[in-house]
Amino acid sequence: MPLRLCKTLLLAAALLPVSATWAAAERTLGPNGETPTPYTQVTLSPQDVSGLKGKGYKAAILMHTSSDFATALTSGAKKVFGELGIQVVAVTDAEMDPKKQRTDLETVLALKPDIIISLVIDPVSGAAAFRQATEQGVKLVFISNAPQGFKAGKDYAGIVTDDLYGMGRSAAEMLAASINNQGDVAIMFHAANYYVTNQRDQAVKSVLAARYPGIKVVASKGIANPNDGEMIASAILTQNPSVKAIYAPWDAIAEGVTAAARAAGRKDLKVVTMDLGAANALDMVKGGNMAGIVSDLPYDMGQTLARMGALSLLKKPTSPFVTVDAIKVTPANLTEQWQKALDRKPPEAVSKALQARR
Repeated sequence: MPLRLCKTLLLAAALLPVSATWAAAERTLGPNGETPTPYTQVTLSPQDVSGLKGKGYKAAILMHTSSDFATALTSGAKKVFGELGIQVVAVTDAEMDPKKQRTDLETVLALKPDIIISLVIDPVSGAAAFRQATEQGVKLVFISNAPQGFKAGKDYAGIVTDDLYGMGRSAAEMLAASINNQGDVAIMFHAANYYVTNQRDQAVKSVLAARYPGIKVVASKGIANPNDGEMIASAILTQNPSVKAIYAPWDAIAEGVTAAARAAGRKDLKVVTMDLGAANALDMVKGGNMAGIVSDLPYDMGQTLARMGALSLLKKPTSPFVTVDAIKVTPANLTEQWQKALDRKPPEAVSKALQARR
């Protein structure tokens, strides 16, 4: 998630448990093995809408960081809340600091919201903080993970996250297509115990192994610090000159990979990554090493989170685990996909490059 969520994953990397069941699954499963519900199934009837309007309900959005992802998600949630007559009384940025998130939560609770949407930075310390909200009767909806010990349907309405397996599958498909389904490739994976990236990276590996017999993974390197992307990619290219393509787990790392390719004079190398970023999009549009980008849909995620919170207010059942689609981004569809994912136009430099390409 464009974190954006993934840019700040390192800070939260050891905080989430990984389900023992997800690695072998061919779909996204929740942190505790929950079966996913598609986001398109989270809907409000006209009766639901009328039951919410005019009641003076209030909502708050507690984000983990400021980013394109957070902005788009917040925009989506605000749109739905506005349609329902629910006032958004606060939007906060915890700056990836669990202590600040707790302070944000305590400040927001004084405003007496009926719904809180949040991504919990630290599920362990966050449990005590968010327990204050449940004790006040606030309906909670979480992004990607829940506080430790919290039970869906009892302590919170549900979790909404990306189709993580779908993102990994799409990345594998784009990687394979970039080299005509034949040749040596390298995989860079997030070397930390983090539910989101672990599922995505594992899906890339499993799909390549299962569907592309002509492709051989000759190097698989873990990365913990996004700033090491260029160094690790350079080592891969030096040790494995036959590599035709590299998968990078998120956009900041991919920027290092493309830099390594340029330094090595490897104009032929293809790179595929997750999450929309201006630098990688510009490289792709200009015909550089970037062959494809897989994105999530934070705007739709925000709308879904708001709908789940609203359903919870009505005491209607909500799915414990909901996933939002993955989308493939290429030069041909970049403008449309950028708008769909982030609810805004691509950066000016990217748009100008697209016009020049045409």
